[in-house]
Amino acid sequence: MSFDIYTLIGFAGMIMIVSAYGYMTAKDDPNPFILHGTNLIGAVLLSISLLVHTNLPSLVLEVIWISVAVWGLAKAFAARRAKL
Repeated sequence: MSFDIYTLIGFAGMIMIVSAYGYMTAKDDPNPFILHGTNLIGAVLLSISLLVHTNLPSLVLEVIWISVAVWGLAKAFAARRAKL
């Protein structure tokens, strides 16, 4: 296994996604901006790593993860706007 900057970027993304999951599990009412924002950044970082160290199934998973995070953020912004 090569250990380069892209591997470090991938590890940072993995830590963010796992942290978001831990946050969601720990909080009774998690902030959707923190949850989905952290997932989005983590998935983007992992995707960057996967573009260099290609693993197509994992890259497709990250694209789906990014889409879900963007959808969650869009819902959170819409809910915030509805409250105003």
